[in-house]
Amino acid sequence: MPKVPIEDLPDVPKGWLPPHIELSRTRVRCTSESPTNTDDIQYSGAYASMGVDNSLRLDQFPNNFKVVVNRLTEEDMEFDMIGINASIANAFRRILIAELPTMAIEKVLIANNTSVVQDEVLSHRLGLIPIEVDPRCFENMSENDVPDENNTIVFKLHVRCERGGPRLTVKSDELKWLPNGSEFQLPTEGSVSNSSLKPKKTYTSFSASQELNFSEKPIAPKHPDIILAKLGPGQNRTDSLIKACVAQTHLTGFEDNLGSSACCSEIELEAHAVKGVGKTHAKWSPVATAWYRMLPEVILLEEVEDEKAEKLIKKCPVKVFDIEDIGNGKKRATVARPRACTLCRECISGDGWEKYVSLRRVKHHFIFTIESTGALPPEVLFTEAVKILEDKCESVITELS
Repeated sequence: MPKVPIEDLPDVPKGWLPPHIELSRTRVRCTSESPTNTDDIQYSGAYASMGVDNSLRLDQFPNNFKVVVNRLTEEDMEFDMIGINASIANAFRRILIAELPTMAIEKVLIANNTSVVQDEVLSHRLGLIPIEVDPRCFENMSENDVPDENNTIVFKLHVRCERGGPRLTVKSDELKWLPNGSEFQLPTEGSVSNSSLKPKKTYTSFSASQELNFSEKPIAPKHPDIILAKLGPGQNRTDSLIKACVAQTHLTGFEDNLGSSACCSEIELEAHAVKGVGKTHAKWSPVATAWYRMLPEVILLEEVEDEKAEKLIKKCPVKVFDIEDIGNGKKRATVARPRACTLCRECISGDGWEKYVSLRRVKHHFIFTIESTGALPPEVLFTEAVKILEDKCESVITELS
């Protein structure tokens, strides 16, 4: 390479970045082998020699930040967050999954369970049922607190399958809300005469009915068709245990009388729901999933016409490209649906295709998706996540000041 005198070198641009540097700063380039330019440069003086301030300025942030809602339903939401880096987007994702409180069944009091589903399995299934109620109407419950109308929701489940009757499928709609609290009585101490004179105590201490606050929309599971158990005639866990004992002890005649004397298959329980967060247990997570991806950017570097255009369209599995007629019997490939790109890189696989197609990701533009379990609408979940992040920032500022 020939030597060039220093006075003949071009001047460094002032106040703007050359196109290739601006591209590496704002885009992730995806090649057939691996992505490049994945780093997000945070240093404020990275481009000081060119007169560009790379610092994050609070007065400029409101002008650059933008949220655009693309899809909103009762269960999910998709929106674009523009003008932030991946660390903030990931903070929202983690808060949505692990730090937004909901109500979930924590304690199950089983009075009778003669079904084939074990008590532990049944309790686990009950805990994962989404409850349609605003958790902001309830208080957090500590170990020393007494269950009351402000921190506990009580449900009752009682189903029976009589011998000789039809099979029953126990679903979540069998959970009946008890607005006045538990109906199960605590075991009494002392003599029977003394206990009969005192009022019966239950597992909760409700001083008022919850119907006063939830009269317009009673508390219930979000989805009424979640299967908890299946009960069949003669399908009794007690029957199986007795028959096993009969087989081991070689008793005769006892098994024949078992069919008429054994109890029906039955489940009777109370389920107590309390307030919690997803980092304690996944049953308290208000989202089925919350995820984001950077905005895809598909660029045609050269004209792709005729047979090559047809081949390019067939290479893409999600139909990002389309064909337009340019006249004279010629066709040209165009980028019709760039947001649909999943970065599978099929369009640039093979010899020579990278000179026609360039795949990129916009670093500070995220497509965010929230799928709610039903406790709160997705738009409310996002606003609550913003409040939690704001509280975290305020606590850090308070500690530092």
